[in-house]
Amino acid sequence: MYRRHPLPPTDLSGARRPSRAARTLTALAAVGGLALAGVAPAAPAHAGKPFGAVEADLNRLVAEQGFPAALVNVRGRDGETRDLTAGVAELGKRRKPPVDGRVRIGSNTKTFVAVVVLQLVDEGKIKLDDSVETYLPGLLRGDGIDGRQITVRQMLQHTSGLPDYSHHIRDYRSTYFEPRDLLDVALAHKAGPTQWRYSNTNYVVAGLLVQKVTGRPIAEEITRRIIKPLKLRDTYFPAQGDKTIQGRHPHGYQADEAGTPRDVTEMDPSVAWTAGQMIASPSDLNRFFAALLSGKLLAPAQMEQMRTTVPAIQPGLPAGSRYGLGLLSKPLPCGGIYWGHGGDIDGYETRGGVTDDGRGVSLVVTVSPSGPNALGAVAAVEEAVATTLCR
Repeated sequence: MYRRHPLPPTDLSGARRPSRAARTLTALAAVGGLALAGVAPAAPAHAGKPFGAVEADLNRLVAEQGFPAALVNVRGRDGETRDLTAGVAELGKRRKPPVDGRVRIGSNTKTFVAVVVLQLVDEGKIKLDDSVETYLPGLLRGDGIDGRQITVRQMLQHTSGLPDYSHHIRDYRSTYFEPRDLLDVALAHKAGPTQWRYSNTNYVVAGLLVQKVTGRPIAEEITRRIIKPLKLRDTYFPAQGDKTIQGRHPHGYQADEAGTPRDVTEMDPSVAWTAGQMIASPSDLNRFFAALLSGKLLAPAQMEQMRTTVPAIQPGLPAGSRYGLGLLSKPLPCGGIYWGHGGDIDGYETRGGVTDDGRGVSLVVTVSPSGPNALGAVAAVEEAVATTLCR
């Protein structure tokens, strides 16, 4: 989920910018078509079976939506998993995407941060209904903004009214931002209503809260409490100044103002920080959400709090979506719901989640859509996730 504009945080999660050219996907599709010319999609290895249908879905996302690459990790209720890819790892070349490659996961980072906060609640170091002022005195002051009136729960649930700094930052890919820089941008704007409204600023404050309470960097706490216990070998919080994606990864793309696709794989992710800076693979994301929902990371009381939701109404989110504490639920067309988050950051869009009976999907495409086709492109990814879970 880190996101800048009207599309939802199904890592939400993600950053979208109103300055993007309307021809983003058209341009990417044209270049992607050249890269794939003369290369027929591989026949599904499991024709007539669920994994073969998933592979067909990936090929459609590449062919019809113009995504350069699509990567997915699928987990059945029986525990069987499969990694599949479609498209190319890099535009203009024939190399296939790396299976289970590492990507920027955007606002899925928020769920990791929320887990750490709720573990601290269980340890008696934070109370959800205490004000932010209790832990970070004097931090939140502005036009209609008062940290004495904002609780930790509201912050995690996006009901604080804090304005979203990401709507107001430009020229960020090569710029290093301190977390307080991001907060200063937000506090220069007026507070919004306190019904649910997605704001990356909430999770910058959550990161500062964790650091104040623990006395340690947020990256260290996420690594110690989540990444190492779950053995998430492809998941990490990039170090200061690291613009790369370490290990095997597909390239990510964004269109410039002229509609020309630009490789944005390397960037300074500090603009997202605890709202969306992390890197992981699809299988690690699936493992993380499965562990979370099965009770391996939180005590039952904190898990119940995390799953207590409010309606999440925003363009691009399926009707019936609801947001808990760093966790999103969405309805399935076959009945029931699934839990996850999602994320968008330059070059990468991630969607997916897990069901209570153990099914899981983590799907990544290597562009963050914008322009008039964006909602349709996001809907196509959401549909691929939902239909896979229903299979």
